[in-house]
Amino acid sequence: MPPKAKYTREEIVETAFQMTRENGIESVMARELGKRLGTSSSPIFTAFKNMEELQEEVRKLAMKKFEEYVGEAVNYRPAFKEVGMRMTQFAMEEPKLFQFLYMREHKNSQTYEDMMGELGDLSGMCVDFIKKEHDLCRRDAEALFRQVWLHTFGICVLIVSKVCIFSPEEISEMLSVEFQGALMLIKSGGLKVVEVQKQGGNCNENHK
Repeated sequence: MPPKAKYTREEIVETAFQMTRENGIESVMARELGKRLGTSSSPIFTAFKNMEELQEEVRKLAMKKFEEYVGEAVNYRPAFKEVGMRMTQFAMEEPKLFQFLYMREHKNSQTYEDMMGELGDLSGMCVDFIKKEHDLCRRDAEALFRQVWLHTFGICVLIVSKVCIFSPEEISEMLSVEFQGALMLIKSGGLKVVEVQKQGGNCNENHK
């Protein structure tokens, strides 16, 4: 009999990563991954304690791919807008990876801070860009980042979910409008919560 094929952790992770890119993380099951490798599922559980450990390594590889998209933004001005443009490009070109990184269901709901923590150095880098380029204090730069990041994230979700198709020109305009509007409010000191209050009476009463 020929010797049994052996696979390194890196080879298994790379194969699982490619499966995720093509069909989502849900497709990465031990049996299917073994078939893709041309073997049984045994080598997988020899290299990893369980599938959760393997998925975490795939997530790291997916994040590295995302960072490759946004990393070059440092060479553009305004850098933060370029981060947004590249984030939407990633959503268009790697929708399954975007879903895995940012749209997977968690056992418990995350806070905004938890989500930002998963971004690693990216969120801090973006806040530094905003602070420097727009002469803002840290608190205001973080508020602006949050507002525009959530707006950009929403655009990405619409793209990945195939709800809407946007051209790069449309995305550029939407990001500029959101950023400039939020920036003007913050600089004017007019950024405040508007409470919604129920008005008394009804239409019939008003017309009596």
